Amino acid sequence: MLRTDTVRKILSWYEGETPGLKANLSRLLMHGRLAGTGRLVILPVDQGFEHGPARSFAPNPVAYDPHYLYELAIESGVSGYAAPLGLLEQGADTFAGEVPLILKLNSGNSLVKTQDQALTGTVEDALRLGCVGVGFTIYPGADASYDMMEELREITLYAKSRGLMTVVWSYPRGGKVTKEGETGFDIIAYAAHMAALMGATIIKVKLPSDHVDLPEAKATYEKNEIPHVSQADRVRHVMQASFAGKRIVVFSGGAAKNTHELLDEVRAIREGGGNGSIIGRNSFQRSKEDALKLLGEVMDIYA
Repeated sequence: MLRTDTVRKILSWYEGETPGLKANLSRLLMHGRLAGTGRLVILPVDQGFEHGPARSFAPNPVAYDPHYLYELAIESGVSGYAAPLGLLEQGADTFAGEVPLILKLNSGNSLVKTQDQALTGTVEDALRLGCVGVGFTIYPGADASYDMMEELREITLYAKSRGLMTVVWSYPRGGKVTKEGETGFDIIAYAAHMAALMGATIIKVKLPSDHVDLPEAKATYEKNEIPHVSQADRVRHVMQASFAGKRIVVFSGGAAKNTHELLDEVRAIREGGGNGSIIGRNSFQRSKEDALKLLGEVMDIYA
């Protein structure tokens, strides 16, 4: 398929990047049912680290098998599949070249109390597996956030020198951020902007709520009458904070929810100018038939 004008325009935003990185970004944007539209739907499966195997896969036990997850990504026609090292390795040969891969390089787990993540993969692993990019989580606000940002800086430099994209999960928590503020309108925009400043190719954030967390931000938002009543308004502001929409931003599907709620969120992301969704538990915890139907409906909205 020839690269579309929409994809060419998006690639033009990434000034200073290597041809190799732009080629891999193009691979992602030109794959699957949304190819050429500038929209993305990505299947992420890093929840086994974060929540444990039973909480992740017991609702749909066939998802314990890494090959099932590859099959879901391929058959649904999503733009890409993101996962930690072991999941990508187990299927990398069988499904080589059938779906763009993103290797998640760091992970936390629910057995520890600290707000930090360990490095669980390398750029070399991503190259060996034929990935288009690497994923990395930062926790703006956490005690470990500066260390995580410095790790990301080094990984980004190396990954980009090898033509790989960086996908940054920017999830604020700790410090001055309240629990409610973790999805607050001002905090999510701040987190997206920080990821852009760190050189992220693609930014992944949670869908923002109507809550404004920081008192200083609240005064600014009120003075400048920044709209945030509707979900589309809030998405629009997150995009504005992401270099005036010149960075790709995908929004997390979050905890399991019903189809109606999820599709309403997708419509708001589309109306607010977001680039797409990254949907994990809401897809692989359903039967394959139901997951394919849901992902198809999501991509129909974006298309």
